[in-house]
Amino acid sequence: MVLAIASLIMTAMPALLSAALPGIELKSSARQAAATLRLARALAIQRGEPVALTIDLKQHRLSLPGQRPLFIPRRLELQFEIAGSELIDEQRGAICFFPDGSSSGGRLILAYKGHGYQVGVSWLTGRVALATWSVP
Repeated sequence: MVLAIASLIMTAMPALLSAALPGIELKSSARQAAATLRLARALAIQRGEPVALTIDLKQHRLSLPGQRPLFIPRRLELQFEIAGSELIDEQRGAICFFPDGSSSGGRLILAYKGHGYQVGVSWLTGRVALATWSVP
């Protein structure tokens, strides 16, 4: 009897885990994106020169010079809203941080099935904030 219950639980576990995986990936990726943006700000202040975080929608990648890129899982949607002057092309853009802590500002959206997180960057202070997001 105990073995039957244990085997039933073991059979159901992969389905339960795979259903929870997108939510776990989403939250983790949003936190990592926020941490990468905070690192870019800290580097700009520390180095005394502008530092740009490049966002590549096609490659699902966030890049900082001299750092390992952050890859966002392909199952997640990645969008950005940035200053027009920081737009490289339709698929790539940057959020630039300056030595005084300010930035060009912008917002990243990471979503799965219409819900997710937005990572906002204040242009005035360079502050990075993580908040929930859903399709309006």
